[in-house]
Amino acid sequence: MSGARWGAGFSAAARFIAEIETAAAGKSELRPGYLLAGDEAFLLDRCRTAVLKAFVPSEMKGFCLFDLDLAETSVFEALDRAQTPSLMAPFQVLFIRNLGQLYARGAKKEEFAALDRYFLSPNPQALLVFVADFIHIPSDSRRMEMEDKNRFERLAETLGQHCGMVELAHVSEEDAMRWAAATAQEAGARMDPDAARELVDALGADMLLVSSELEKLLLYCQGRGRITLGDVETMVLGAKQRSLYELTDAISARDRARALALLHGLLNSSDAGEDAAIGHLYMLARTFRQMLVILEKNVRDSRAIWQVLWQGFRMPPFAADDLIRQARRYKSRRDLTRALRLIARADLELRSSPPDKRLVLERLVYDLASEPKPAALLPAPAQLSFNG
Repeated sequence: MSGARWGAGFSAAARFIAEIETAAAGKSELRPGYLLAGDEAFLLDRCRTAVLKAFVPSEMKGFCLFDLDLAETSVFEALDRAQTPSLMAPFQVLFIRNLGQLYARGAKKEEFAALDRYFLSPNPQALLVFVADFIHIPSDSRRMEMEDKNRFERLAETLGQHCGMVELAHVSEEDAMRWAAATAQEAGARMDPDAARELVDALGADMLLVSSELEKLLLYCQGRGRITLGDVETMVLGAKQRSLYELTDAISARDRARALALLHGLLNSSDAGEDAAIGHLYMLARTFRQMLVILEKNVRDSRAIWQVLWQGFRMPPFAADDLIRQARRYKSRRDLTRALRLIARADLELRSSPPDKRLVLERLVYDLASEPKPAALLPAPAQLSFNG
């Protein structure tokens, strides 16, 4: 992924990956910490993969890799772990998520003081990677919302003084199309321009989905050396996406039997089987977040939907009217935030390596499609992350 050819997000990720690779090869000095700023999940995943490849041998993963959530682990505990050498591994990597907890209301002077002290004398055998995915950086930074600008400036003034900052702006539709065509070419296939455009449009320029569906298209077209518009319409629009919105339609209609049947269809049609659970969960979380925005902004027709959903967070055009109808079935914001809490709880359970991932999803869909119990209390929503 050459940064010179792409937009700001691609370029920043490429520079970060190059720096990690040269440091791992002993050709440059590794910084004690990095700050990945932005909610572009595709680029976050690329950055994480580069760090794991460079510093986390697969056989040592359980001893040297730590995924910490500041909603569950304090800054002090995270820094104590970073300072404590591992008896089993020569190097440790700590991914620290839910960074928004540090910047929530209330003074965090002690936490920031502890961070300052750590970076005055960091452990050379540890790498801290802070994930600030509570900030949205559009492909055109001039369109960044004021709230996100303020958050970014606060990050730069604090952690940015100690860490290498990586600005992961969202991938534009044009860059997404160029990436798809270039990736197909690297795999030995030519992707027609209208096929690339349809792929990106159908998935709302969601790069995680674009990447996943492109892999399937390359397998589907293996031997032909060409991906056409018809291939995209057959493999992308006609299968996974429509099934997802059928599932959320059944959930929003409180039709538990149909929702569970549709979930089984999604799982059975997936090449990865129950291993695709995180991907399905990611798509459910995204769809319910879209519905929350639609409900809060009182969107009533598809013409208005593009004004309230930003680029990179839009659904395929064919799903717009369906999603508006589904969102309006919910009586209040509380009903949709309840759904997001349930999804967050399932996300934590899936990442704890349960014996049966299918059962976790079945229970989630059953709960989502059930009327909420008045006295039911759910834990506070965790920061959902689907970056692998």
